[in-house]
Amino acid sequence: MLIFICFILLVPLLKSEDYKPVHKGIPGTFSHKIYLKSSDGVPISPFHDIPFKVVDGVYNMVVEMPRWSNAKNEINKEETLNPIIQDTKIYDGVNTLRYVSNLYPYHGYMWNYGAIPQTWEDPEYVDPNTGVGGDNDPVDVVEIGRNVGYVGEIKQVKILGVIALIDGGETDWKIMSIDINDPMADSLNDIQDVENEMPGLLAASRDFFRNYKVPRGGKYNVFGFEGEWQGREFTEKLLKKTHKKWKELVSRTTKGKIMTENTSINNSPWHISKKEAREILKSNPRYNPDARVPPPESVQHVSFVKRTVSEPVCDAVSDEVGEALPVLPLCSLENN
Repeated sequence: MLIFICFILLVPLLKSEDYKPVHKGIPGTFSHKIYLKSSDGVPISPFHDIPFKVVDGVYNMVVEMPRWSNAKNEINKEETLNPIIQDTKIYDGVNTLRYVSNLYPYHGYMWNYGAIPQTWEDPEYVDPNTGVGGDNDPVDVVEIGRNVGYVGEIKQVKILGVIALIDGGETDWKIMSIDINDPMADSLNDIQDVENEMPGLLAASRDFFRNYKVPRGGKYNVFGFEGEWQGREFTEKLLKKTHKKWKELVSRTTKGKIMTENTSINNSPWHISKKEAREILKSNPRYNPDARVPPPESVQHVSFVKRTVSEPVCDAVSDEVGEALPVLPLCSLENN
């Protein structure tokens, strides 16, 4: 028997500027959290309450890591209203705030990095394109426009393509997009346009995703489709599937590890009132930026990784008058 899951949103589709991040705790510590409020001042979940699609081809994006930053932030699935927090990992027996290394020749993240709300990569669903289950997170997205975002910003982005990263035996799709307000947005409509207008970016992005965990002792990542980027049409079908998986997630009546409380889905078992949402926000310690703890000095160090696969990210390209543009000598690094 087919079961159709229908959702009724209590709030209209909002514009990017209608969402406001609210900081709690002390930056640079485990207490720091970033919640989101809607235009009427109600705390919301960036995972569940922000519509995933604006119109065909245009989706909402929650910025977790602005371009050039190092702090590894993420939507916290295990806390009510899913605030954005800095991820942690145990290094040398100590639970530590996580930072991405400056993988030469990059500094931190080379794009604005975040997630598409109301999507979910189901770990129980074995994707036929990768042969493994999902990573249990919203779908990741990078935004390649000129403006540097901020944590908690909601961007409306045009979908361009996707690469099938397999990270630790889990499917971890990485979507490429551009802010619809960016001057380049009209020129970019599919993944091949990125290669034509921004030569080298696709290869550099793949190189980053393959190698970024290695400096901290992680393994090299691998890809489905032999590392080839897939286009917009494929990506939109993927988003439709992961949105359906999210609907199944928030309709479950049994409480799991993922917190699905929300303020906008009327017939969800985990819908909460505006008053309850405000009480959750109020229960957190006040924001204290004056007590900010700076990141360790090592965050600014550069990491060199022996490439196992050669990427054409260091090839000299020519400008309009035929002169070679300067590039960092990544190809001089030895490959296995």
